[in-house]
Amino acid sequence: MTQHSQTPPERGLAGKHALVTGGSRGIGAAVAKLLLKYGALVSVLCRNRPAANADAARGTSRDLDYITADVTNSADVSRAFSEARSRFGSLNILVNNAGQALSAPFLKTDLAIWRSMAAINLDGTFYCTQAALPDMLETRWGRIVNIASTAGLVGYAYVSAYCASKHAVIGLTRSLALEVATKGVTVNAVCPGYTETDMVKESVDKIVAKTGRSRDQALADLVARNPQKRLIQPEEVANAVAWLCLPGSEAVTGQTIAVSGGETI
Repeated sequence: MTQHSQTPPERGLAGKHALVTGGSRGIGAAVAKLLLKYGALVSVLCRNRPAANADAARGTSRDLDYITADVTNSADVSRAFSEARSRFGSLNILVNNAGQALSAPFLKTDLAIWRSMAAINLDGTFYCTQAALPDMLETRWGRIVNIASTAGLVGYAYVSAYCASKHAVIGLTRSLALEVATKGVTVNAVCPGYTETDMVKESVDKIVAKTGRSRDQALADLVARNPQKRLIQPEEVANAVAWLCLPGSEAVTGQTIAVSGGETI
C-alpha cells in the first residue's frame, strides 16, 4: 500500500464538530483520522462500534466518539445526531460516507437490490443532511461532503442500481448547493474510483468466485479504466474531503471532485 503524508500544516478545523457516517473503516476511517489531525471534534456513525475504537481514534479518543446507527432509518439517525450534539455540540461538518455496492445484471436486479442501494446510498445521505443542516444554517457556517463515486459520473455494467443511487447523490449535491449558497454552507461530492477498501476486496472475491480468474486478473479488470492502473488509497480521498472543509475552499460548492487517477477526464 502506498503511503501518503497526512501531517497538516495547521489545525485549521480546531473546534469544529464533524460527523462522518460509515467512519469505522476504509474511506470513512481515513477521513475521520485526518479531520482529527486538523483539530476537529469527530463523531463517527457506524453500524457496529469497532473494538478499541480502531485506527481513527488512536491517541485522540477524547476528541472522537463512535455512535452506532443505521443511516437508512430516519428515527435512528435523529437519535444518533442528538447523541453527537450532546458530546461535541452543534454540527459544522457532515461527511456522508456510508454506502454499499451490490452487483447484478439488470434483468436480475430485483426490487430488493434496487431498494437497498437507494436506502443506504441515497436515503441515508438525505436523512443525515436534513439532520445536520439546521445547525449549519443557524451558525451560517457548514461543510457537507458527500462521498459519491465515479459510478455517479459514468456508467458501469452490472451495477445499475448502484450507479443510479450515486447519480442521485450528485444531483442532490448540486441542488442543495444552490439552495444554501448564500448561507455560509457549501455542499460538494467527492467521487473516488476503485479504492483499496473492504468493498473492493469483496468485489474481487466475487469476480474470482464467478469467473475462476485469479485475484490479480480480477483486480486488473477493476483498475483497467484508471489511467494510473492502480487502486486509489483511502488517504487520497480523505485529502480531498479535508480540503473542502478547510479555510480557503469557501468558493467551491456544488462540485463533483473525482479522485480516480484521471478516469473521468
